Amino acid sequence: MSDRSHVSVKRRQKRHFRVRKFIVGSSQRPRLAVYRSNQHMVAQIIDDSTSTTLAFASTYDAVFKGSKTGNIDAAKKVGSLIAERGKEAGVSTVVFDRGGFAYHGRVAAVAESAREGGLVF
Repeated sequence: MSDRSHVSVKRRQKRHFRVRKFIVGSSQRPRLAVYRSNQHMVAQIIDDSTSTTLAFASTYDAVFKGSKTGNIDAAKKVGSLIAERGKEAGVSTVVFDRGGFAYHGRVAAVAESAREGGLVF
């Protein structure tokens, strides 16, 4: 990892910690946390009051086996999967945590797809 990429990771983490001071998931409104890497997307619905993950979806799932995982289409699938699994866990409203990433591209695709799937935020 070069020095430049290390700096960008630290800056993202700093943004994430700054936002997390205000975004807290409760049992009534858990937190929908999104993480984006170059090749994958991960989305979790987390109840911060009990520190438990209620639902999880990512491009690591078997559904994505053999397909591209670092694009907007895969992010849309992750959004619809997290909405479906959130509904199964009894979650209808969430607080969106973009993880320090810009609300653009794949992160926005996950959010829009989760909204279309029935999650309210």
